[in-house]
Amino acid sequence: MSFSALYMERKTRSAEFYRQINLLIDWKSIETIINRYYTKAHNLRGEKPYSGLVLFKMLLIGIWNGLSDERCEDFVNDSVSAMRFCGLTLEDSIPDHSTLSRFRTEMTKARAFEKLLKAVNKELDKNNLIVNAGIKVDASVTASPNSPKGKKTYRIAEDRKEDELSEEEVTKQDTSLKEITGNGVDKEARWLKKGGKLIFGFKKHEAVDENGMVLGVYTTTANEHDSKGLIPLLEKIPRKHKKKGVWADKGYNVPANVIYLAENKIKNRIQRKAYRNRPLTYWEKVFNKKISETRYVVERTFGSMKRWFGAGLTRYKGLEKTHTLHLLEAICHNLKRAPGLVWANAK
Repeated sequence: MSFSALYMERKTRSAEFYRQINLLIDWKSIETIINRYYTKAHNLRGEKPYSGLVLFKMLLIGIWNGLSDERCEDFVNDSVSAMRFCGLTLEDSIPDHSTLSRFRTEMTKARAFEKLLKAVNKELDKNNLIVNAGIKVDASVTASPNSPKGKKTYRIAEDRKEDELSEEEVTKQDTSLKEITGNGVDKEARWLKKGGKLIFGFKKHEAVDENGMVLGVYTTTANEHDSKGLIPLLEKIPRKHKKKGVWADKGYNVPANVIYLAENKIKNRIQRKAYRNRPLTYWEKVFNKKISETRYVVERTFGSMKRWFGAGLTRYKGLEKTHTLHLLEAICHNLKRAPGLVWANAK
């Protein structure tokens, strides 16, 4: 940075946060992954291509501050601390919003953000910020503003009401909808009835450690039953994080998941489920209460994401792009929590 830039930069919380993140993360390892999937190209103004790492950091800034690509471009242009975090100077031009959009789209098609979440977590693990004591799993709905308008009849899944279904009933369940048409409608999103309220969108399954750090994300349509998301989610997570157990609510308790945990020698901490004509025993009720007492961390993670950067509403259309948003939110959450965990561990 030039002397003028250093003079202009104020000691703000954002500046200190960016500095702490740059100290914690070896960005060279992150950049190596980005370079495998991102093809640099000149922007619309004909300027030299930007580093993929610069664009990735700008996406993080956009999530942290709840910014669209256009506003993120302006934000970085006006913030010396944001420029410095991205490795830019006052003399450098700032990537425009179309460059950011193309970068995110290209990385989404290559499914590179999955690898970036793992790479960031690996850096955090080096600093002992990931706890390998089993994982907590839960699902949350991400609403889409691009819902169909007008009076139409849809087949709608009802959240939690399906917990008492057998696996056979879950498998047979018809979660399809009548064709969704109309300009501006997200044709990949689906309806779900949750708490008596209709929600149109997607569902994210997340696995977190005891600190609430996100280890894996799996995205489905909103109407897909929770139980179907567990195995694909666990397949994304390194064994050392999950071998000591999986804590989850009864929505995940179906024979296929129980068999998977047993075959992979993962301790089953999924709440027991009552079925028709087979109520829970006393000890199953005690077991369920114990599981509930330890699963608050994943609910806290969902709440933190919503409070910090407005998670719970998708900015994009389609399942793949919404999954990218979920992954970026997970990375941003983990990085935002990291400095505080360093301080707590140092006490």
